[in-house]
Amino acid sequence: MVIKTHQNFHPKNKHKSGYDFDALCESHPALKAFVLVNEYETKTIDFANPKAVKALNTALLKHHYNINFWDFPDTNLCPPIPGRVDYIHHLADLLKASNINEDISVLDIGTGATAIYPILGVAEYNWHFIATDIDKSSIKTAQKIIDKNELKHKIGLRHQTNTSKIFNGIVNKDDRFSASICNPPFYKSEAEALEATTRKLKGLNRAEETIVRNFAGTHNELWYNGGEKAFIHNYLYESSLFKTQCTWFSTLVSKKDLVKGMYASLKKLGATDIKTISMGQGHKISRIVAWTFKK
Repeated sequence: MVIKTHQNFHPKNKHKSGYDFDALCESHPALKAFVLVNEYETKTIDFANPKAVKALNTALLKHHYNINFWDFPDTNLCPPIPGRVDYIHHLADLLKASNINEDISVLDIGTGATAIYPILGVAEYNWHFIATDIDKSSIKTAQKIIDKNELKHKIGLRHQTNTSKIFNGIVNKDDRFSASICNPPFYKSEAEALEATTRKLKGLNRAEETIVRNFAGTHNELWYNGGEKAFIHNYLYESSLFKTQCTWFSTLVSKKDLVKGMYASLKKLGATDIKTISMGQGHKISRIVAWTFKK
């Protein structure tokens, strides 16, 4: 039985119709321990339990994307596969509309311990990736995932040693990318991130004492000095310094209020085209902003 997710995903998203828990448990038997039947007599999991969420997303990767090893420390964020692959599909549409159809190479900024965007981009479109992160331990964990799934020929990792830089120190003189992607840290501080998680878990009717235990995500993944706005505007500025080496730059933007300022900044920096791509996922509305400096 397929359980509806009720989310407005991209037409090519394999998860737009929901989760088939029986098939997923067959692909990843460890998921069985977390599957329960809710009051509507449908199978689901406790989405406030990080171990259950990790088991579900591991099963999705095994069942749909032929990723047979995907393990990382519990302190790292577990990315939801349906939302992450949506970004990949929307980027594919953008590249196709620009007649970029061959030898596609993507720069993933802040790939984290899971290397999720690269492994999905390879699985769905056979793209090449260079993935970056400022955390050495995340790079090490991501490399293990890449190696175990025999993806070294498709995904390369680079360590960003300067935490205040994005492209500087990463992009080499002879590098050429079809696009860059980024899921920026949303919060200004650990306190702000924890407060948001507290609200989310209370909404799921979790007891107060479970909040800290269920709070996952490292400093680099969740917060940045100045928050999402500061990170993105640094990204915009640096993109203008590497405008001949990447056709489309893009980023997720969680706060709608930031978009107007991004457009103003990009026009000052000389962007020739700017697009906002809406991504509707359940109650959460997000968006991708993409820009180019190509004539």
